[in-house]
Amino acid sequence: MSRIGKLPIDLPSGVTVTQDGGIVTVKGKNGELKSKFSDKITITQEGEQLILTRDSEQKESRALHGLTRALLANMVQGVSEGFQKNLEIVGVGYRVQLQGKKLVFSLGYSHPVEVEPPEGITFESPNPNSVIIKGIDKQAVGQCAANIRSLRPPEPYKGKGIKYEGEYIRRKVGKTGM
Repeated sequence: MSRIGKLPIDLPSGVTVTQDGGIVTVKGKNGELKSKFSDKITITQEGEQLILTRDSEQKESRALHGLTRALLANMVQGVSEGFQKNLEIVGVGYRVQLQGKKLVFSLGYSHPVEVEPPEGITFESPNPNSVIIKGIDKQAVGQCAANIRSLRPPEPYKGKGIKYEGEYIRRKVGKTGM
């Protein structure tokens, strides 16, 4: 049996889960998330826990068991606590400003780069060299962070660029003079 799929999901106070066919809606203090799940996985609520069971031992059902549990647990965590990704900007002259809701980056290009927040995502910039991306949907927060990082990925010679907080950049040695 799936080690992840058989773990129950604890529901914090204030979080409600409703099912309508294959669509599961999770509501909490931060908002509401909906997702469609396979009918091969049965979701039941017992007290303050969600229990997931699968209908057969086929390979597809076993794979969906752990996936559904992980996605549902992320939805519960998102509406109760939320998710955030922290980005660091490294490089001389590289900086970011928060103008209204959008971010304006100076990344060594001939023009400033502006990034609008997708729906459900908020930006914070506590200083000119860091960005905090917050939201209730884990996938949307991660995708937004990846899109911002792709504006100027860190390069291996000087380490300049946009990187995740705590990310290790493997450095290379430059050319040696003769």
